Amino acid sequence: MGKLVRDRIPEIMTSAGLRPDTRILDSDAYLDSLLEKLVEEAEELRDADASHRLEEAADVLEVFTALLDNLGYSLAEVAEAATVKRHKRGGFSQRIWLEG
Repeated sequence: MGKLVRDRIPEIMTSAGLRPDTRILDSDAYLDSLLEKLVEEAEELRDADASHRLEEAADVLEVFTALLDNLGYSLAEVAEAATVKRHKRGGFSQRIWLEG
């Protein structure tokens, strides 16, 4: 089973003497793969130790940015929607945990 990889990974693999087997995804498969990759990268961020969190957060942002582009949204549009929602329902800064 394969996975979505960064654009230069096949080139890097080839430079290392490997022969990557790749294909270009159609639109539906690309969207599905981006959504799966976002979960994968979020899990890696969750599991990372403090010294790797910045790198893992960058991976989450890279996938999220590609996903937004695919969906036709800009980061500014999503930030504005988040601001509106924060004003209506609040953010997460107060660390409130709702029990059962």
